[in-house]
This record gives sequence, structure tokens and C-alpha cells, in this order.
Amino acid sequence: MTEAPSIVLFQTDLRLADNPAVTAAVRRGSPLLCVYVWNPHATGYDRPGAASRWWLHHSLQSLATTLRQAGNALILRRGTSEEVLRDILKTYQAPHVFWNQTCEPGAVTNEQTLMKILADHEAPHTAFHGTGLIDPSALRTQSGTPYRVFTPFWRTLQMHLPVSSPLPTPKHLPPPPSGASTSDTLAHLNLLPRIDWAQGLRATWTPGEKGAYTALNHFFRNPVTDYQLDRDRPDLPHTSRLSPHLHFGELSPRSLWYAITQARKKARTPKERNSVDAFARQLGWREFARYLLYHFPHTVQEPLDSTYHSFPWEQDEASCQAWQHGLTGYPLVDAGMRELWQTGWMHNRVRMITASFLTKDLLLSWQEGAAWFWDTLVDADLANNTLGWQWVAGCGADASPFFRIFNPVTQGLKFDPNGLYVRTWVPELAELPSRWIHEPWKAPPDVLMEANVSLGHTYPYPMVDHVKARERSLLTYKNFSRGKQVGSANTPRSPRKATR
Repeated sequence: MTEAPSIVLFQTDLRLADNPAVTAAVRRGSPLLCVYVWNPHATGYDRPGAASRWWLHHSLQSLATTLRQAGNALILRRGTSEEVLRDILKTYQAPHVFWNQTCEPGAVTNEQTLMKILADHEAPHTAFHGTGLIDPSALRTQSGTPYRVFTPFWRTLQMHLPVSSPLPTPKHLPPPPSGASTSDTLAHLNLLPRIDWAQGLRATWTPGEKGAYTALNHFFRNPVTDYQLDRDRPDLPHTSRLSPHLHFGELSPRSLWYAITQARKKARTPKERNSVDAFARQLGWREFARYLLYHFPHTVQEPLDSTYHSFPWEQDEASCQAWQHGLTGYPLVDAGMRELWQTGWMHNRVRMITASFLTKDLLLSWQEGAAWFWDTLVDADLANNTLGWQWVAGCGADASPFFRIFNPVTQGLKFDPNGLYVRTWVPELAELPSRWIHEPWKAPPDVLMEANVSLGHTYPYPMVDHVKARERSLLTYKNFSRGKQVGSANTPRSPRKATR
């Protein structure tokens, strides 16, 4: 056995700045082993989707570079965390292991297993809450139950938020221990697609800690002051696009909260302060999603509102595929699904609209949509994904009422008034006048001809009549709520793999 090192197990905290586990390991002063474990046999929601794996590859590449510049190295290992930890314990006697806890059910179970192994080997360990703003077990209602409504949760959360500055980035790390474990190559993890479909992702994103802070600084230089007014406009670049950086932990929530508090201090007008507050509230929703997943882990596949277990969702593979590939005949829905397919991301307002179309207009299950988003989003976050889909479907915490059904035409007219977003992602409609861009089926024949649009050929007719689909959805929900539903619950599917 060689000297006992400090070991940092990286998970969704792929950064050095404001990383409590890294900071604690550095302060200990012992040789430092930085490890990331990839389980190639993970399935379901324990396995990142294809777009997330692309991001993970490049984020690990960035982290490896950062560690090397700081005098250390990233050890990549294939297998389960249990297997890798047992192997490390064969080499080093009683190492001190550090990590940042996560809220995903599979990760929570895995961490419990690691703690038992370390206890059996009398190896010390320290776990931190470095992936969220708070410990999700710390907040309860006055009756002692977990919060299920956002507003009181947000009110309480703000009283517990960190007031200290983020931890600084360590300039130098202790070197790895002598005879350090060998590392798998990044290519050996097989995270990248065999057929290169990621051109759009490469053109859109810069994964890694450096890319995260570039995006952070860009957002707080100007767009945040217009956030409240324009955050629902997919045709304008006024959202932060920080979600994938937060998910992979390239940027800590505390660093983002600190940036928010600094921006609020610098705000010169009530409009600017309100805009910063509106953005802060979105970080609160992220924390609420983590909190709910921690307390209600079954909601990954099951509705939080158990009465929806038997909701009579339709099963229509053809309709589901039309939605997935942006061929519904509703331009705003199709633009969102194509943006997702090409860039691994979708504007939040459009996420709600596309989710509403699937669950309300088509009456297809929220699990179908959640599985598709899981595989195609670079920011596929299990907590956010679960909360978002159950909110739209009306079966989750603080859920949207069943009668709230987004109209894809009026939403387009309101939030993409000139059709710029649709023209970007549905180029076959680019020459249509703005008057008809969100409902091309109403355009006169001569207008369609001049715009080179042939409905049913170059662009599909609407797959459903929204007015009739809305009536059907309302009737289905009302009958269900009265106990008149017909049929049985559909079996939830595992995450659907996108065929590219």
C-alpha cells in the first residue's frame, strides 16, 4: 500500500471553481486523485441521452485540460462506482474520499452504497451539497411535509440562500499519488456518436468550465436587463442558455446566485431590478425541481398526483414520430422540435408549447415526451425534465390546470410576431409573409405559390385541428376527473433513443 491520498469523485460537478469537494481535498494537502467513473452498462434514466453524452465528452475533455494546467490529471474509469472504488481501496489504505451529492434517485442509491463500502474499509469520506443551492432535506412546510407548491417553497428558500461568495478556483492542485491509477482514454468511453450528427451542437455550444463563464459573462453584460420583458420570445437572444452548464456542474448554482445578487446591486432602474428578480426566480424553479425529485423519486416514471395513474393516454406511434421530427403542421411546434434536433436545446416557452401539443392536442403521455427530451437535449436534467412534463400534463407539483392548453398559433403570433424563429428552423416557410407564417393553411393559394409552399408536399397540413383537439382534451380530462374514464393506464416507457 502507498500513502493515503485524497480522492475527488466527480459527477455532475465538472469544474474547479466553487467546488466544495475539490476545495476540501486541496486543503487537506495530501496527494490528490481526481476520478470520473463512466458506467457503460447503465440503462434508463441512469444513462445520459445521446445529446448529453456528446456534451459530457467535451466537458470531460475540458476538465482534463484544466486539471493538467493546475498540476494534476483526470483519471477516467469504466465500470460501476462500486467496482472502481473497491479497486482504488486495494491500492490506497484509508484514502479520504470527497464528492458533491446529487438528487437523482440512481445517484442517491449509488452514494449510499459507496458510503457503506468506505465505512467497511474505515476510510473517511465527506459529501457536500455542491450541485444545488441548498440541502433538499433541509426545507419542510410547517406541518413537516415536503413542499409541493412553488411560491411558498421559493419564499422559504430565499431565507436559506447562501450569502457567502463562491469558493475561489485553486490555482495549484496537489499532484497525483505515486503509482496513480491508470486512466481509460476519453475515446474509450464511447460517448460520441458513431455517425457524426453533432455538427449543429458543435456550431452552437462550447462545453466546459471556460465556456460556462463565457456564457455567464455575456448574459450579465446586457441581456439580463431585458430578461423579464423578452424571456418568452424565442426569436430574441435574451435567455441565458446556461442550463447545460448548470446541469453538468461547469457552473455552480452558488456562482450563478452570486452573479444575480451582484447584478441586482448594479441595477439602475426598477425595470432592471425586476428583470434580475425574474431570472432569479428561474433558478428557484431549478432548485424546486431538485427538491421534488429528492423527496418524490418515483416521479421519474410516475405522476406525483397518483390519481393520474389510470389516465387514458392515447398510443399513436405515427403521431408521436411526427411530433418528434417537427412535422405536425403547426410551424411554432415544428420549429421547436427541429431546433431541439439540430442544436440539442429549445427555448423554454417553446418547450411548454411543444409539450402541451403532445399531451393535450395529441393526448400522448408525458412519459413519451420526457423520454424524447432526455435523449435529445444537451441540458437533459432529470429533475427539470420530470417537473416540466408533469407540470404541463397537469399531474405534477404546482401543476398547470388541465384546461390550460397552449394554442400554437396564438402563441406564435404573440411571441414570434415576425416569424423569425419559424423562418430559422422551418426554412420551407421562410418566404411566407408574417401574416400567414403561423397558420399557412389559411394563406391564399397565390400567396402560397409565390412563397414556394405546397401544403401536403413541401410542408404538411396540420395533423389535428387545434380547436377540435382542445375540445377533445377538455372532455377527456373532465370525464377522467369525474371518474368516467375508459381504458387502463399505459405502461411507461424507458427513455426513447433518437434515431438519427
